[in-house]
Amino acid sequence: MFATPSIATLRLYYTEFKRQLSGLPSDKQLKIATIFSFTPNDDVDGVGEGGFPDENFDTESLDASDRDFLALAIRDYNQMFSDSFSTSGDGFQNYYRDLSKRIKNRELDLVLVVNMFLTGFDAKTLNTLWIDKNLRMHGLIQAFSRTNRILNSVKSYGNIICFRDLEENTNEAIGLYGDKEAAGIVLMKSFDDYYYGYQDGKKDFPGYVNLIEELTTTYPLPLQTFLYGEAMQKHFVGLFGSILKLKNILQSFEEFQDKKILTDGEFQNYQSYYLELYDRFRPERNGEREVINDDLVFEMELVKSVEINIDYILMLVAKYHESNQDDYEILATIYSAVDASPELRNKKDLIEAFINRINVDSDIQDEWQEYIKEKKEEELKEIIAAENLKEDLTRRFIESSFKNGAIKEVGTDIVNILPPTPLFGGAGNQAEKKAKVLALLRKFFDRFYGI
Repeated sequence: MFATPSIATLRLYYTEFKRQLSGLPSDKQLKIATIFSFTPNDDVDGVGEGGFPDENFDTESLDASDRDFLALAIRDYNQMFSDSFSTSGDGFQNYYRDLSKRIKNRELDLVLVVNMFLTGFDAKTLNTLWIDKNLRMHGLIQAFSRTNRILNSVKSYGNIICFRDLEENTNEAIGLYGDKEAAGIVLMKSFDDYYYGYQDGKKDFPGYVNLIEELTTTYPLPLQTFLYGEAMQKHFVGLFGSILKLKNILQSFEEFQDKKILTDGEFQNYQSYYLELYDRFRPERNGEREVINDDLVFEMELVKSVEINIDYILMLVAKYHESNQDDYEILATIYSAVDASPELRNKKDLIEAFINRINVDSDIQDEWQEYIKEKKEEELKEIIAAENLKEDLTRRFIESSFKNGAIKEVGTDIVNILPPTPLFGGAGNQAEKKAKVLALLRKFFDRFYGI
């Protein structure tokens, strides 16, 4: 979210964003939107305890030029999402609601505002507030709070990027509405603190450099995993988890881009071992992951935050194909990337088999889709035959699951695909059969969804 001091300034920013985006290819485009309404003084900065004025949907009182601009911005939005919102009455209120929903669902990259959405609006997915606006006291706390909703271990804090010097105002607001000594808790530390380490009171906090040195010294590449007993494996899990958390913080600093120490390939090798241990210590039981080691915490959300998708893998396969299948360095990169991905590890055999079947005449994208279609059909037939499921209903159930993005585990749909229940002792057998079939279909779904 980008907070501007006035409608006039917002218009300048929005126009400039549109100008710069107009010449970019589709994969470089940003989805941007804006919203504002009339207030007697649109550059209010939240001075005093009153904060910002209550949000309203008054667009009729806007200056004619501002309302025309808002109409153009909403027209851009309508084209982007095939909608038909407007600046008047219910049309504007519906636009507000739809915009709110799309922000929460991460369907937009940037939203420009003056005062709207700076109070009351709660979206855990909102991670950065850009500010070109004077903020003080309650208004500052209200605006900053838009980004502090914890989503998961990836988003454990919010980013505030200021184009104005608000340090004194921030300390004053924190002191008034919180704790005068809380600035060090509320505000992030410097890049050097996270990168090289720091001391907080009597406790030392190792930096990224220290943790990477410990990792590469204790567990040098190539990893000889068979040498490590359970104690060292658990130490590795804790150490690499700490590195993932620090890296997550450091990635918000521009300086980090040239100071990662490990190459992407080296990091992937360590990450693949991390995932191997995750599979080992958290085996599947009834199709669900269970925590069986209370002293082990796996930072899987942080691993998934830098997910390698199938499009990236197919791009590498295409490069390997273009090298007449002679560049084994590309092949090693493919397998390393797959091993380092929690979403692709269960598809490794599919990817390997596909690579082995391509030839000089192959069209990678088309052949991949045809190959996946064949394998999907083959493996579904095996499940239906092995479990004696009702074929038509099972196919309908799977088709609905892929359409909805999840396996439906409750209701009659899953029960209806099961074979007839034995006359005696049927209830217990059916529950066991249902659990087994659900586990198989969930595994099948995870294997083929998204590819």
